[in-house]
Amino acid sequence: MIGSTLLERRSKPERIADQAWRHLTSTVNSAGDSVRDTARSTRRNGLAFADDAGDLVGAAAEEARRRAVAAFDALAGRRAALPWALLVGAALAGAAIGWAAGSAARAIGNRSERDLDDVEFVDVNRPSSPASLDT
Repeated sequence: MIGSTLLERRSKPERIADQAWRHLTSTVNSAGDSVRDTARSTRRNGLAFADDAGDLVGAAAEEARRRAVAAFDALAGRRAALPWALLVGAALAGAAIGWAAGSAARAIGNRSERDLDDVEFVDVNRPSSPASLDT
């Protein structure tokens, strides 16, 4: 009760200032919670972004390292190793294409021989032909 009578005895400007102070602290606390939530979500998003950027930088660093080793070898006069996997793959692809082309050529050759057996040649005398062709 003593506190309630003290509050009532204050002047109007003091009561208004007290009310404004309570309102201000409430607003600041609520804004602090909002800022804290925003900071947490920003930190989570920032960590994900940093992780993605780290992966990208890691890939770029690996490519840079590979190129630097190749440049160092070239400056040292060493030749690059042959890409054996690529060479073997190209040889196998060439063998497969050659086998397919040979099979197709044999099939066409067999069909044309059968067609020639069925063809009947006819000798035709043409009276209007030039003189040297019919002899």
